[in-house]
Amino acid sequence: MRAYRADRAFDGDRVLSSGALVLVEDGRIVAVEPAATAPPAGVPVTTLPGTTLLPGLVDAHVHLCGDSGPRALDQLPELDPGEVDRIVAASLQQHLAAGVTSVRDLGDIGWAVVERAPATGPTVVAAGPPITSPAGHCASMGGAVAGVDALRAAVRERAGRGAAVVKLMASGGAMTAGTDMAACQFSSAEVRAVVDEAHRLGLPVTAHAHALGAVRQVLAAGVDGIEHCSGLTATGWGVPPALAGQLARAGTVVCPTLGLAPGTVPPPRVQALIDRLGMTEQARAEEAARLHRAGVRLVSGVDAGIAPGKPHGLLPRAVGSLVAGGVPAIDALATATGRAADACGLSGRTGRLAVGLDADLLLVDGDPTTDGEALLRVRLVVSRGREVGA
Repeated sequence: MRAYRADRAFDGDRVLSSGALVLVEDGRIVAVEPAATAPPAGVPVTTLPGTTLLPGLVDAHVHLCGDSGPRALDQLPELDPGEVDRIVAASLQQHLAAGVTSVRDLGDIGWAVVERAPATGPTVVAAGPPITSPAGHCASMGGAVAGVDALRAAVRERAGRGAAVVKLMASGGAMTAGTDMAACQFSSAEVRAVVDEAHRLGLPVTAHAHALGAVRQVLAAGVDGIEHCSGLTATGWGVPPALAGQLARAGTVVCPTLGLAPGTVPPPRVQALIDRLGMTEQARAEEAARLHRAGVRLVSGVDAGIAPGKPHGLLPRAVGSLVAGGVPAIDALATATGRAADACGLSGRTGRLAVGLDADLLLVDGDPTTDGEALLRVRLVVSRGREVGA
């Protein structure tokens, strides 16, 4: 057994005003007490002055197969499985170094993450190749299919291979040339077939949906989550207030995929969209804050790995973007800890400082409830009881 103590603590839902002493044994949290509590005799205690203790972060939207290069997704069909596996392993280590101890992978190639991700390192929830339309967004990853019967079969394949979530590409995407971000990729009957089959098999569905029509379509079909949720049309973007209210009442989880590495230049297709519609990081963060105020359940996920501006381990900046957009800091922290764990199906394993959960811990310099840069100052990461780098 060993203990971790800090005078400031956030438990995944709220600030612990008395700080925390967390006892860890066999990779699990066995006690959470006020910081002033004396540990059991003989138990070593790690105390780093000036730090805040939190649960390890949970990134709800990553692509571990992506190396964050200019051709991160386009190159995937050219790589052999060994190269893909090396990228996945390196991506996981980048997350750990940033304090991210759990990730939800929403699109691999060749089932690399579902079937071959390393057992050590961050906990991984994986979707396998995203279900998309022929020649649709990310079709090169191997999940293109059309027709109700074929879509149901695709969902069954994912369940049979061990996927924990179904990812549906309901609209086009900026990273795939020739697809229309403002248009739906499937009929409503096809989307409903995916959701119904997944739910029958006990799998949640999260849908990539930039288009306003796609957001409405997947909400009506009963998806569990929506990625991006940009509300794009041919002339503008944003989720209308009435639709935001529907999302809130349905309990649909929205991941706005914020987070951008400083000093990076977006790919030309993305920059063109920013220039045309004003979809800057700040504007998107302010839109996410409007959804939050409407009662929409937000989680944080970067879309890590898809481009130089989206490297693995960038989740702290996604949290910072939410705060800059107007989300209260405590709520923003929860989008990357407790609420993200809930959305990823990990609430019984991680995301909070609670007895019985995995000992996924993060110590950062400063107070992340008042200092937007504090999450970037990582002092110590503990993943399932193991100190990273030890």
